[in-house]
Amino acid sequence: MSDYRSYDYLAGDLGLPVVPLAPEAGRVPPYTPGFAPEHVERAERLLAASITISLHDHPVLFPADMADTPRYNRTGRQHTAFDGLRASGLTVVFDNMMDGTACVTGNAPWQWDDVVTDLGMRLADLAHQSDVVVVRTLDDIHRAHADGRVGLVFGLEAATPIGNDLDKLDVLYGLGIRQIGIAYSDANALGSGLNEAVDGGLTALGRRAVRRMNQLGLAIDVSHSSDLTGIQAAAASDRPVFITHAGARAVWDIPRLKGDDVLRAVADSGGVIGMSAAPHTTVSHTHPRHSLLSVMDHFRYCLDLVGIDAVAFGPDTLFGDHVGLHTTFAGLLSMEPRPGAPVPERVQWVDGLENPAESFHNIAAWLVQEGFTDEEIGKVLGGNILRALDAIWV
Repeated sequence: MSDYRSYDYLAGDLGLPVVPLAPEAGRVPPYTPGFAPEHVERAERLLAASITISLHDHPVLFPADMADTPRYNRTGRQHTAFDGLRASGLTVVFDNMMDGTACVTGNAPWQWDDVVTDLGMRLADLAHQSDVVVVRTLDDIHRAHADGRVGLVFGLEAATPIGNDLDKLDVLYGLGIRQIGIAYSDANALGSGLNEAVDGGLTALGRRAVRRMNQLGLAIDVSHSSDLTGIQAAAASDRPVFITHAGARAVWDIPRLKGDDVLRAVADSGGVIGMSAAPHTTVSHTHPRHSLLSVMDHFRYCLDLVGIDAVAFGPDTLFGDHVGLHTTFAGLLSMEPRPGAPVPERVQWVDGLENPAESFHNIAAWLVQEGFTDEEIGKVLGGNILRALDAIWV
């Protein structure tokens, strides 16, 4: 496969716009918290020994200038950050592809053809190398760990592209999708998103979709769903449900984060809550300048609320300027705070959790520094997710 040329070179050959891409490392200064050498050594040993899973990241390269993202997305070709993944320490990444910003064939997100195009292009790129593999089963995860490779679980942040056709869930499963969100901020045919002024919860179609997703073995995510939709989805599901990337509203009161009742509902389903690090979301009053420490305030809160078996990490990072991405897609991503919401200190990046190559190294070192046992660290690095997937991926 050495004759294969990546999309960087193919773009020019195919007459596509060549967009300068962000580097996979070195875009910002490294996190320098002063972890003791013995803590770093133990953390790296645990990363190597554990099946380490990110419940939500975007392991792709974005444009160096995020204003170029719409033009870049219209090529239908996202570049997998192979070097960054090799450096990540991760066994598996839940990869939600271009999510709602993938306007390839039109001006509206969540188009069915765009999703299929995106998935097919990503699979074509992966097929021409061997370090990063597609994960569809638990055996694939264990094989990736044994072989020292990184596995990608492909998913969607919303079921919006299926419209009201539940057969499309079967099609997506057949194409390799293994996790789907109910709704992404705005309501769809399945339920309300967290943007809605009136929370209508899970629809009748949504309940049938939950049942079909259970039957297929599709993991259900309620990260961007409304509170009632998340609670009702967890109740309707006979398998564990995920919050792949969020935090606790009790720590920082914004709609993007989750109330205690939603967190408990997901934990009670046997599911897992992944701590997010999307800029200016999982901050805290103790650490209002968004950093690893802010995110760990949410982790501590959720740990106390639902226990060690229901928490993990879904940092929601990427290779590029995440703050710039939010600026470019401000309307779509609904980043404007509601009146009266707490206002964080503005940052250019989340220190310690800026991209997938660094996140889990720093998470593991923090866990070691804070006195967590090897067993506890193994659970939150991936063991809890693996246990839930064993009940989901039938």
